[in-house]
Amino acid sequence: MLDTRPLLLDSDFPLITRGQLDTLQVNLGYLCNLSCTHCHVNAGPRRKELMSRGVVDLVLDYIRRKNIRILDLTGGAPEMNPHFRYLVEQARAMKVEVIDRCNLMILLEPGYEDLGAFLADNGVTITASLPCYSEANVEKQRGKGIFESSIEVLQKLNQLGYGRQESLQLNLVYNPVDLNLPPAQAGLEADYKRELDDKYGIVFNQLFTITNMPISRFGGMLLSKGLYHKYMDILKDNYAESNLATVMCRTLISVDYQGYVYDCDFNQMLKMPLLASDKPKPHLRDLLDDNLDGRLIAVGEHCYGCTAGQGSSCGGALND
Repeated sequence: MLDTRPLLLDSDFPLITRGQLDTLQVNLGYLCNLSCTHCHVNAGPRRKELMSRGVVDLVLDYIRRKNIRILDLTGGAPEMNPHFRYLVEQARAMKVEVIDRCNLMILLEPGYEDLGAFLADNGVTITASLPCYSEANVEKQRGKGIFESSIEVLQKLNQLGYGRQESLQLNLVYNPVDLNLPPAQAGLEADYKRELDDKYGIVFNQLFTITNMPISRFGGMLLSKGLYHKYMDILKDNYAESNLATVMCRTLISVDYQGYVYDCDFNQMLKMPLLASDKPKPHLRDLLDDNLDGRLIAVGEHCYGCTAGQGSSCGGALND
């Protein structure tokens, strides 16, 4: 696969600094039951990288010491890590909000039949990938039959109370197709809610629109088709300085499956380690006694993806 990393490291993107840390985003490994074209992690069924129990316990120790309010679990399919349920239970016991970034299909896999009930019993927020409410667009990104199965899972989650009970938040994620930026989040959310309710009786809380990043699998596709520079021009032409104040890296750090720390999930994939440390490649254990407030954030060309148009973060649009 072609790699955009050498093109992204040298950038004129503005310097930004950290605010107060409140979110720990943890990648539990690159193993996944799907292989999506827009995946910036290059996850899939053949990946072997998984976070160990020792690193999971270090994550919990960091949460206790730093009074982290939100634990954001990602992958791959984070649920495929054998320590996923232990981590969720321990974090919830500390009254930490846990977000599971779920591809929905995992709930239909053998051995995961009770996963939805587990998530509901523990009050886990589900942020689920559904790239579009159109079957054709979803299958273009994620494969044939994925849309129909996604609808089945969403209906089951509604039956468990997700999207209906205040304590069981169900959020959906939209990714654009091809070289497009996401449309206005509020308007698209209204379209999603109307279409999914009218056609399938599905309800959910919020829609998050996320710009596709020119890295890993999506970046390789851009290079292979000669579209990388065209896409970067789109991102830069739509840069909005106002988005700098609320980019997610100001209040979040990203931890990889080995415990190494980055300013965000995208930097993790580009092997751009956290700058807010005296270590060249800081590990979570190195930061147990450090205060990261006010430290510089590592930036690159891909940061234009978070600041283009209405802005983009793991929590959706920054300005809408």
